[in-house]
Order: sequence, then C-alpha cells, then structure tokens
Amino acid sequence: MSEFRKALTEMRRPGLLMRAVRHGLRDYSRSRGLRQPAGDETAMETRLSRLMEAEARLESTRRAGHADYSIARHIEVLVALIAEARPLFAEPRPLCIVPAE
Repeated sequence: MSEFRKALTEMRRPGLLMRAVRHGLRDYSRSRGLRQPAGDETAMETRLSRLMEAEARLESTRRAGHADYSIARHIEVLVALIAEARPLFAEPRPLCIVPAE
C-alpha cells in the first residue's frame, strides 16, 4: 500500500482541476463512483490500481491536448481515487489502555 501512498503524494495536477475534485469529494458515493462493490484490502489495492491507471491515461490525454479528453471523466476518476485512498492517509487511532483498578 505504501506505493499507492507515495504515488498519490507525488501526484501534481492543475489547481483548477483539483478544486473541482475537492468539491466532488463532498458528495462522493462509492455506489455511484465505482462500478464494483466494496471489499477487503486486496479489493482496495485492485480498486486503487485500476483508478490510478485510468487517471494516468486521462492525464496523458490531457497533456497531449487530444480532442477526446473529458475533464468531467478526469474529475470523476480523481474523486474516486482520492476518496478510496483516504484510509491510507488516516491517522492511526491511539491505543486506549484502561488502567487496572
């Protein structure tokens, strides 16, 4: 999972694109954003891998200036990617130890 975290941390995209993504994150729903059911950690790795591949293709198309580039689709994929990757960046909860009485 650390390779996903590193790749996401190093990802650089235009500010306007990322502002649109931030707005989209507010209303993200896995059932609408992904066409596959939620699953265990292996499924999470698969989801992230597929989303990162789709995003890389869209970014390549955007940079090349192709007419078939869809900014709406790029936003959808980035929203799903960031929302699905959130558990990788969640702070671990501190262990709460109750003193013995």
